[in-house]
Amino acid sequence: MKILLAPSETKTQGGTLPFELSKLSFSSLTPLREKLLHDYTQEVTTSSTEALKVFLGLKKEKELQRYGKPLWNSPTKKAIERYTGVAFEKLDYPHLSPEAQRYLEENLILFSNLFGILRPQDPLPDYRLKQGKELKGQKVEQLYKEHLSALLDDYFEKEEILDLRAHYYQKFYTPSKNYTTLTFLKEGKVVSHWAKAYRGLVLRTIAQAHVTSIEALLALPIQGLQLQEIQERKKYREIIYTIHTPS
Repeated sequence: MKILLAPSETKTQGGTLPFELSKLSFSSLTPLREKLLHDYTQEVTTSSTEALKVFLGLKKEKELQRYGKPLWNSPTKKAIERYTGVAFEKLDYPHLSPEAQRYLEENLILFSNLFGILRPQDPLPDYRLKQGKELKGQKVEQLYKEHLSALLDDYFEKEEILDLRAHYYQKFYTPSKNYTTLTFLKEGKVVSHWAKAYRGLVLRTIAQAHVTSIEALLALPIQGLQLQEIQERKKYREIIYTIHTPS
C-alpha cells in the first residue's frame, strides 16, 4: 500500500547539506524541475518588493528576505521534517520509532507545488510557492500532471493507494486505478481544516502499525475516530470516520 500526502505551506528553517536537484527521488522529473526552479529563481531574485509580496503571498520584510533568494546550495532537511503544517505536527515524524520512520520512507509519497513528488527522506530546501501560483504564466500542476500520470500509474501498478491529499492535489495526479480516500465527520458534518490533523493522526497510526493494505487499515483502531461507513464511488472508495472528542 502506498500513501499520498499533500505538503504544507509552512516550513522549518535551516538544515545541513546543500540542495542539489540530483539528490531528489524520481530522477525522470529532473529536467522539468530544473526549468521550474529556474523560473522560480527569476521571480524571487528579479521582482520588485511589491511584486515579490504578491508572488510569495507575504508582507513582512523578514519573510521576504527569507524567501527572496535562490534555492541552489541552500541547506536542506528531510522533506518530511521540512514541512510543519497541521498534518505533519500530528504525524510527529521525529518522535516515531526507527521502524515507523522507515515504513514512511518506503511507502509515503509527498506532493510539492515546486518539486512534484518526493519521498520523505529527500533533502529539501526552505522554499515557498503558494498553492495554484503560476510560474511564467504556466500552471505548475498541469505541467506535472503531464509527467506524473504515466510515471505514478506504473509505480502503483501492484499497490493499493490511500490518498490523504487535499482535493487540489488531484490536479497533479489522479490515479487511473481505484483508490481510497478518508472523510471525517463531526456532529454529522464533514470537517475541512481539521481534516488535516486527522490525516496526520491516521498516518502516524498506520506507520506505527506497519499497515500494508486497506483491509488492515479498516481493522485498525485509531484514537478519537470511529469507522462509520464505507462508500464505493465510481473510481474510489471513501472511508468515513466519525470524530469522537472526550466528554
